[in-house]
Amino acid sequence: MSNAYFANITFPTFGIDVNPGRVLMEVGGFHVYYYGVVIAFGLFLAVIYAMIRCKSFGLKQDDILDGVLWVTPFAIVCARAYYVIFSWADYAKEPITALYIWEGGLAIYGGVLGAIVGILVLCRVKKLKVAAVLDIVLLGFLIGQSIGRWGNFFNREAFGAPTECFMRMGLLNTETGLTEYYHPTFLYESLWNAVGFFGLHFLSKHRRYDGQIALGYAAWYGLGRAIIEGLRMDSLYWGPFRVSQVLAALSCLTATAILIYQSFQPHNPANLFVNRKVEEVKEEEKK
Repeated sequence: MSNAYFANITFPTFGIDVNPGRVLMEVGGFHVYYYGVVIAFGLFLAVIYAMIRCKSFGLKQDDILDGVLWVTPFAIVCARAYYVIFSWADYAKEPITALYIWEGGLAIYGGVLGAIVGILVLCRVKKLKVAAVLDIVLLGFLIGQSIGRWGNFFNREAFGAPTECFMRMGLLNTETGLTEYYHPTFLYESLWNAVGFFGLHFLSKHRRYDGQIALGYAAWYGLGRAIIEGLRMDSLYWGPFRVSQVLAALSCLTATAILIYQSFQPHNPANLFVNRKVEEVKEEEKK
């Protein structure tokens, strides 16, 4: 195991000097890694939030729980597949290591794409409106992403280029044996997602049409990721292009264009999925 996993992590501006391990506990020879625990905790909070808010999106708590069973496997598998495909050189000699997700290596965009596939299947089976489900699921995603990024902290990964900025993070350079300072891009993204969540949470209470929050997610997350990805040293490349940066920029521009267009269109509140469900219940009660 790399010595980097045992070296101190410092934030000199804030007087922080810590040395977290990667393993939370060992049970019967099985290691429980902080990386997995942090991601699971983020997912747990996202689900709790969705269950609390689901009624205001026209959904039931059973829909959310079924969604977890449908969406989570798709999201994890696609997040890992996306990462492995664009960094295959790291796994070519030992392909079995592609399954070692506890060592890090889950690509958020792969997870989002997988989640969307899972949502399409769920909505087809349960006859739900895709846009309404995406609204609440992607709100939950911001919670999961904001917290889940701290798994990168424990794994000492997903940091940026060398810097002397006030937010700099000190890590051991295993080649020189010296502590060097880098952009803590995992922290930037965590904070960006947290701000986005609170903003979209407020907006969701005043949304004019289904899908508005999902578009807001694509625009907000895409903008932040496009900027932050440019600072990272471990980007996944396709030729000369940073894959996630290109996807982020395209999703931001596309979502922003649609949001601007929709802002000039009339929207009948009665068309919101939640309001349609309320009317369906009223009609059932009259029978």
